[in-house]
Amino acid sequence: MTHSRPAWLRKLAIGLGLLLFASVQPIAEAATIKNIVLVHGAFADGSSWSAVTARLQDMGYQVTAVQNPLTSLADDVGATKRVLQRQHGDVLLVGHSWAGAVVTEAGNAPNVRGLVYLSALVPDSGESVADLLQRLQAPMEGLAPDSNGLIWLDNPKQYRAVMAADVPLKQVRQLTAAQQPIAAKAFSDNVQHAAWKDKPTWYLLTENDNALNPSVQKKIAGHIGATVVSISSSHMSVVSHPDVVAKFIDQAAKAIK
Repeated sequence: MTHSRPAWLRKLAIGLGLLLFASVQPIAEAATIKNIVLVHGAFADGSSWSAVTARLQDMGYQVTAVQNPLTSLADDVGATKRVLQRQHGDVLLVGHSWAGAVVTEAGNAPNVRGLVYLSALVPDSGESVADLLQRLQAPMEGLAPDSNGLIWLDNPKQYRAVMAADVPLKQVRQLTAAQQPIAAKAFSDNVQHAAWKDKPTWYLLTENDNALNPSVQKKIAGHIGATVVSISSSHMSVVSHPDVVAKFIDQAAKAIK
């Protein structure tokens, strides 16, 4: 003889089931990427990420901006790896411009789950940035090293024309004041193994870029098989469009399972 459960008991069972389901939801959310490491390019320093950093922090991310010495690829990779070693949990690694080469090498670290490239130079394994530009028939022009082998872009008007046409000149002056020059030899340093071969990648293409032609960016993004988003921005999207950049990084982080 079967007995149906009282209505109050059925409601209690349903309630406990819902409570159990709700209790496991935060565990699933906690598995998402919470650490973002940002790597600046040439003619900049970590402060160029300030506006993006603030927005990502407001979203709940733990954010660290690497200070690259820009003295060689190995030195920049070393600086990035030291920051990666200090992260607790998985990381989304983000590189702008020259730092595309840096995160391509440093991104082989086991705690890096994905790579985000912002108008970046992304070499293949065994390739340097100079090799990449030659392969794409996009040689660097108009920038020559000084007697110390360093390339500078410290004239605010020139900087604005090349890097940041959509950034107010007053703000460009701040960028040039804080910038670091890059050693010319760094462009000839080879990437050993390209991390984008093994990890998911995203690429933000800047359509009004006078530093890295958008057509070249498109070829780079296609070669690495990245998920691509295009925006109307100068090369310094991290400064001129921090909301868009932060949202792009956030979407990449949420896409990693």
